[in-house]
Amino acid sequence: MFTANILATLPLDAWQLDELVLSADIHRKIQSIKKEKQKYWYDHPIPLGIAGQKNEAIYGLCGLDEMVAFEKSTGRISKNCKLTCLLSASTTHDGLHAVVKDYFKDELQKNGQFKNLDIFIFTETDTRRITDEILIPLIDYYMPGANKKILYSIFGVDGEYGRHYSFLKAIAAFWQVFINPETKATFKIDLDQVFPQQKLLEETGHSALDHFKTPLWGAKGLDSLGKEVDLSMIAGALVNQNDIHKSLFVPDITFPDNILNTPESLIFNSRIPQALSTEAEMMMQYKGDESNEVIQRIHVTGGTNGILIDALRKHRPFTPSIIGRAEDQAYLLSVLFKQSPALRYLHKPGLIMRHDKHTFASEAIDASAMGKLIGDYIRILVFSEYTRALPWDFDQIKSEIDPFTGAFVSPIPVTIVMLRFTFKMLELSETGDHKSLIKFQKLGSERLLEWFNRFDNDENYFKNLYKQEADGWNTFYDLLDIAETKLNENDDFVIGLKESVISIMAVSYTHLTLPTKRIV
Repeated sequence: MFTANILATLPLDAWQLDELVLSADIHRKIQSIKKEKQKYWYDHPIPLGIAGQKNEAIYGLCGLDEMVAFEKSTGRISKNCKLTCLLSASTTHDGLHAVVKDYFKDELQKNGQFKNLDIFIFTETDTRRITDEILIPLIDYYMPGANKKILYSIFGVDGEYGRHYSFLKAIAAFWQVFINPETKATFKIDLDQVFPQQKLLEETGHSALDHFKTPLWGAKGLDSLGKEVDLSMIAGALVNQNDIHKSLFVPDITFPDNILNTPESLIFNSRIPQALSTEAEMMMQYKGDESNEVIQRIHVTGGTNGILIDALRKHRPFTPSIIGRAEDQAYLLSVLFKQSPALRYLHKPGLIMRHDKHTFASEAIDASAMGKLIGDYIRILVFSEYTRALPWDFDQIKSEIDPFTGAFVSPIPVTIVMLRFTFKMLELSETGDHKSLIKFQKLGSERLLEWFNRFDNDENYFKNLYKQEADGWNTFYDLLDIAETKLNENDDFVIGLKESVISIMAVSYTHLTLPTKRIV
């Protein structure tokens, strides 16, 4: 199955609400939601009311549908195949919970044609139903005494990136037990990415789905230090739309022409380790799929990565629900040295998606740029503190996750963050953009102080959080193991729960009919 996340926010400030093509009910609710304080910041959330051709969800799903159509046209899969696609819907404001699902169902109906996809959309309401109606009864019946409250914290789609990222992996295991036992793996994409099928065939000899058939996915091996690794995760790469005419194998992140091009870069320049990782790892090619030497990855993009479900249920990785940036990097940290062989990503050469975000999401990207930058500062604080809280040696972890992910792990995170923040304010002051300076100072101070207070009030904050959430995910996967066994035994109680699961999934299913035209 494929998964992705829809990130939704209010209409852009520059737009007049009365001019947007929205239902009267959504108009009324948005007027009320506008009074709320923004709760979460995402890189480029989809503003409600945005034109169909600029709607990232429609764009990505149309691209995925066309990927499947290409596979059918070349005879790789049968004509009646449909790809299962599960979407989480996360919002920047609490009030949007009530409108986001109906809104996107309506937008998909109006703007897309998805005859090759079975699309399911999960809001926080849907995930709460799964917890209330399935997981909690399983605990009460088979694991009395287990912590039920923690499941509400970890299993859902609202909140920071880490929460919905973990959900999009975990729902595949839930699906395997209760819906389709033949589901073997899950693969996440971002909806601003598409598979350039013709280019994939020309330059790699494989279509998108061909790449998943590599025998290297799930292989066992030894790393460069002689430690056993389990390559049951898979990671691809990205090429920018503006570069794909040159080749698939053009790094989407390049080294800066001037490494000290801003005052901030005197303190921290994440583009350098990211460019190094991209060129050395993501662009690596092998001599063939039977190669005995491969690249195991730590640095992955939020999309273009997957995991075999049996490995997911065995290793039980997760991203702490409070992490709001680089949730993809944090996911593997939770089990980095947990057991042997250690879970790792296989680098799959040629598994490349085209990154199109600037083509259609430039307004949303510009609107969220300041929040993203402040999120970068918080990332240093969070990753450094999280690494200290993990049950392994700090230096050992940092050495394993360098060059890119490890760049955000520092022994002096507060010093680095405050210097970056100060230098950025000086830069804005130099430009004379006092409006942006005040906005940056206010928003940055609020969000950074929230984290400083969190750590000041509880020096074991992340250690406690990691233990609680690890225990919670262990309970979740233990419940799935129990349910699977009981279903095989035709247990009446769990069979009844399975019927409830099917009714929940029916509500999440989009039930799209086919309009007369598509936009992509």
